[in-house]
This record gives sequence, C-alpha cells and structure tokens, in this order.
Amino acid sequence: MANESIGAGRFGTAWTQFADSNLVWSFRHSPAAAVSFAAALLIAVLALGAPLFATQNPFDLATIDIADASLPPFWQEGGSETYFLGTDDQGRDLWSAMLYGLRLSLVIGLTSVALSIALGVSLGLVSGFAGGWVDTLLMRVCDVMLSFPAILVALLTDGILRAALPSESIDGLSYFVLIFSITLSGWVKYARTVRGLTLVEKEKEYVLAARVVGARRLSLMFRHILPNVLGPVFVLGTVHVAMAVMTEATLSFLGVGVPPTTPSLGTLIRIGNDYLFSGEWWMTIFPGAVLIVLVVSVNLLGDWLRDALNSRLQQ
Repeated sequence: MANESIGAGRFGTAWTQFADSNLVWSFRHSPAAAVSFAAALLIAVLALGAPLFATQNPFDLATIDIADASLPPFWQEGGSETYFLGTDDQGRDLWSAMLYGLRLSLVIGLTSVALSIALGVSLGLVSGFAGGWVDTLLMRVCDVMLSFPAILVALLTDGILRAALPSESIDGLSYFVLIFSITLSGWVKYARTVRGLTLVEKEKEYVLAARVVGARRLSLMFRHILPNVLGPVFVLGTVHVAMAVMTEATLSFLGVGVPPTTPSLGTLIRIGNDYLFSGEWWMTIFPGAVLIVLVVSVNLLGDWLRDALNSRLQQ
C-alpha cells in the first residue's frame, strides 16, 4: 500500500508540474492551437475508428453495388440517405471510403515520420559528435538530397523500386515502397537540425564533465546530448506529418502510390477529378476538404509548438 501511495504521489506531482508548465499555459491561451488540436484529434479518432463509424467496408466487394455508383449527396435530387455524402464511381459509400482512406494516409504518414526521425536523429548525432570526415560525408549527402524537391525524391525512389521489384508483388509491397520513398525524402531535415544542435551541446559543461568521468561516446550522445536536442525535432515532426500525408496523397493522385482500387485520400481525389466537370463534384470536394483540414490543423499545431518551445519568445 505504501508503494502504491508513493507511486500515486509521484504521478500526481508530475501531472501537476505538467499542468503548470509553460507549454500548457501557452496552449490554454492560444485559440488557434485549441481549435487545430480539436480538429486533428477528431480526424484521428474517426480514422482509427473507421470500422466503427463507417457504414460500409469499402474493401468488402460483397457490400458494394455498381448500380449505386455516382450517387449524389442525400440533399440533392437522386441522393440516398444510405449514402449521405454520395458514392464514387465504383458504388462505394464516400463517407466510409474517406474514413478508411484517412486511416491509411495517417498510418503511412506517421510511420514515415517515425522512420525519418529515427534515421535523421541518429545520423545527425553521429555527424555532429564525430566531426571530421564522417561529418563532411554525411552533410554532403544531405546537400545532394536537399537539391531535389521532396516529392521528386519520393517519385524517383518509388519508380526505381517498382522497376526493381517483380511486377506481381508490386501491389502487395506498394505500402512499404511508399513509406520508404517518403522516409528517404524526409530524414535530411532532422539530420541537419540535430547535427547543428549537437555541435553546440557537445561543447557545454555537462558534456565535458561526463567526458571527464569516463562516459562512453554512445552514452554521451544518447543519454546526455539527445534529450537536449529533441525540442526542435518534435516541432519538425509535427509539421512533417502534414507533409508526409500530402506526399502520400500526391503520389496516389499521380497513380504511383497505393493501388488504384485502394481508398486513400489521394486516390479518391484522383478518381473524383475525372468526374469533376461532369457535375459529380462530391467525389473530389469532400476528400479534398478533409485533406485540407488535416494539413492545416497539423501545421497550426506545429506553429504553436514551435513558438511555445522557443525560449526567446517566452522571455
């Protein structure tokens, strides 16, 4: 009982300190951050709970009737309350397809960002801490990568991998190819940011003191320096989520992302674009609006987090 009381007391103290922190105070006094967080949270809940909120499983062909293709929203003539946002050209309920597509886009985006952070932070730490030819080599690689737009790097990587892999396995591996392509184009910003911060941190007194007492290089990098360079990484990661989702949507829109029959925001917008000028606007407007809301809300959260963690602005 005593141990449980101590544990509960520590948790309560930590929660109180977090609630009284500058970060929480800044969030409470930022309407844009609160609204964007609510929008992003709602989208995430709907995406993760797609099987619960969707009225149809767009992957189950037994529930799809081609006779219901291109139905307008329920408030227009010819619409059906069963498909209140209408259907696409294959007869899939647009609301359900958007939820499953949103989940797919978020999973691909978050996975790509996590891998980019892991790779970029590790290489940035090594580059800044080791210096010498290691630093020079890694930074020249970063310079080469930065000379190409991120979407172009993703397109080139996707095209090379699709040409190298067996054609019969492309659809099954398309998700991994897409994640790898976005990761390869996204790790550079983390590496350069962490490398610059590491160059500053490794000359500070706490690192020099750890060297004196015999701390190993890995301990210095990951135990002492890494915790002090993660602030900007969190900001970059927040903004990068929106960029990764946009990249996935762009690649799928161009037909080199997920398989065309798989509902993602990019494929839904691409399919709807073919019918936009024939008056079937809902196929592209609704998925496009969801994508815009997601990207804008995440970007606003990133801007708020950047300002909240910027000590100069807090003084």
